[in-house]
Amino acid sequence: MKTRIATDKKTLLDHYKIRGEVFIVEQEIDWREEFDAADYEATLFVLYENETPIGAARLHQNKVGRVAVLKEHRHKKAGTKLMNDLEAYAKKQGVSELKLGAQCYIIPFYESLGYEAYGEIYLDAGIEHKMMKKTL
Repeated sequence: MKTRIATDKKTLLDHYKIRGEVFIVEQEIDWREEFDAADYEATLFVLYENETPIGAARLHQNKVGRVAVLKEHRHKKAGTKLMNDLEAYAKKQGVSELKLGAQCYIIPFYESLGYEAYGEIYLDAGIEHKMMKKTL
């Protein structure tokens, strides 16, 4: 598996395709909520297995978001690889702490990567989330 930063049309389309499949199709989130202005300012990541896109994430300043792995590639360390590569990139950019809003069911995954939950549960796109943070 290899993570690439979306810097050309193909990787950008791969990034949006993964997010569309996971969030819009699978989780039924409205596309107007999924794709927002932060996409224009964020660093967008795509995880590939061979040349097939299987995961995506974005980094906007110190906030991780839109982390998605295709269903058939979950529980195969794809999310871990994607997050490790994103964190390494953030650290090289001088980021000392990352934050993210995690869907509640996936909190144990982020805890396994060293993130700590804080604050109250809140709704985002009708799905329960909790804020998490990690010192790099």
